[in-house]
Amino acid sequence: MNLPKLDQNRLIDLIPYQLKHYPQAECLSDKVTGQWRHYSTAEVQTTIDKVSLGLLKFGIKLGDKVAIISKNRVEWNFVDLGILQMGGVVVPLYPNISEDDYSFIFDDSAIRIVFVEDLELYKKVRNVSKKIKTRVEAIYTFNQIEKIPHWSEITNLADESLRPKLEEIKKGITEKNLATIIYTSGTTGRQKGVMLTHLNIMSNVNSLNRAMPIHTFKQTISFLPLCHIFERTAVYFYMSFGSSVHYPQSLETLGENIKEVKPNFFITVPRLLEKVFEKIMAEGYKLNIVKKAIFGWAVNLANHYDHQGRNNWFYNFRLFFARKIVFVKWVAGLGGEIKGIVSGSAALQPRLARIFTGAGIPIVEGYGLTETSPVLTCNRFEKNKNYFGTVGLPIPDVSIKISEQGEILAKGPNVMSSYYQNEEATRVAIDEEGWFHTGDTGEIIGDGFLKVTGRLKEIFKTSGGKFIAPAPIENKMKESFFIEHIMVIGENRKFAAAIIQPHFDFIRKWSRGKNMELTLRGEIVNSQEVKDRIWKDVQKKNKRFGHIEQIKKIAIVSDLWSVETGELTPTLKVKRKVLTEKYKDLIEKIYDESTTSNVL
Repeated sequence: MNLPKLDQNRLIDLIPYQLKHYPQAECLSDKVTGQWRHYSTAEVQTTIDKVSLGLLKFGIKLGDKVAIISKNRVEWNFVDLGILQMGGVVVPLYPNISEDDYSFIFDDSAIRIVFVEDLELYKKVRNVSKKIKTRVEAIYTFNQIEKIPHWSEITNLADESLRPKLEEIKKGITEKNLATIIYTSGTTGRQKGVMLTHLNIMSNVNSLNRAMPIHTFKQTISFLPLCHIFERTAVYFYMSFGSSVHYPQSLETLGENIKEVKPNFFITVPRLLEKVFEKIMAEGYKLNIVKKAIFGWAVNLANHYDHQGRNNWFYNFRLFFARKIVFVKWVAGLGGEIKGIVSGSAALQPRLARIFTGAGIPIVEGYGLTETSPVLTCNRFEKNKNYFGTVGLPIPDVSIKISEQGEILAKGPNVMSSYYQNEEATRVAIDEEGWFHTGDTGEIIGDGFLKVTGRLKEIFKTSGGKFIAPAPIENKMKESFFIEHIMVIGENRKFAAAIIQPHFDFIRKWSRGKNMELTLRGEIVNSQEVKDRIWKDVQKKNKRFGHIEQIKKIAIVSDLWSVETGELTPTLKVKRKVLTEKYKDLIEKIYDESTTSNVL
């Protein structure tokens, strides 16, 4: 598919470009109101223009910062592109971060207007606005709420007499203009504002257009948060070649909405794929003895799928029937038209990529950071450009190298300009030669594939002087259906151990099959049968690692780790500093020499 070239690398040209070359009847759609709302390319552009004109009438000027705090919905895009089109800077925020984080970001970036989704967020932002130095001039909601300013008040301000001024501003916007400031969630320390220009993001869009089989992606569904650059760049990517974008009603209705949309493509994070697989396996266990045997045979067959196409004819013959008999139902569960899925944001279990791809649902893994807009590398859907267990090849126009310390370094037009008002952090992140230091460790294997091995700052040394990278160990342990989250510990200690939040929902179902009926979290973590079963899985996974890396003790906790309670980042990574402090007494107990049990 040869795409007409944009005159400039500007995000504000994506919808006009689509309107000119392949206008869509359903450019953007959502179901947040309970019914699907569809907007054509022309309707989208008209609404964007009204937002721009309304903001100009309000008094927003070139470079002013406007925040968006909402789940995915069409208004997110209308406001986002409307702000950009009149030279404003978009500051997207997660709905579930703390008021302290909001206060810091509002003050740091001098937010003038905030668009929020609902009454709860409106009250939260209003409360924050009373405490900060910067004056938030207006807060608008996307939901219609009595006596609360609605976002339509901005579009109603649209004054056509300001059209010449808008066009003049648009002409003056270049690819070097700042488009957005995204505050990194981070696992430690105060958030940093990542400054991304139009070129930074558009270079990623252009590179992905050359790396992905876009001619097969007609329908997409978008459910990862738009405030994260991974999903936001993906939506710009969809816009660039005219794929219809659909936002589900909620994550709870995602399965139902996927069947309605019948997407050809979407992006996701490993945890959601893990949950899908766990649900599929749970349903498989319920089958009668004959069907269960066929189901198990098919899954085991897919687990031996070779991404390089080296399976023999007999394997392919059996896989053909496995897809017809078993995996056709998996495909139907994803709408029946799925052509590919990209996983990112955290490490994907190679086993999951292998099984789903073997099942006829190609999954490839990519890698990147907010600071790189975000994609740096990605496996491709072609058989010779995919390597399970790696994050793929560098995308076009991006260079990757490994430093002497084993750190992954990157260079390309997608790398951020700097951190907002933080020169010191910028100097640490981008060296004198222009290489961005990712903070991740890795190695190049095969024919140029990048394998991420851990975080530079997370690698710790035992008291015996041996280094351990926790991420690969944690990722392997999470292959167990009994483990929801895990944090490996052992810095300056004699051995590696782990704190585990068990998968309570799975264990409840498992316990019913064992006639134990465990329901309460306290009952589950105190059950000797559960402890023994989790320890059995840990010991099994331990065999994949060297003696020093093997988990010698575990502690099972009853707490639920979440973004809201502060143990996880918005991208579902564990916050090691928070968890280490939270469980400091438990950690001491693990390493108490009088504690003889392997499982606490």
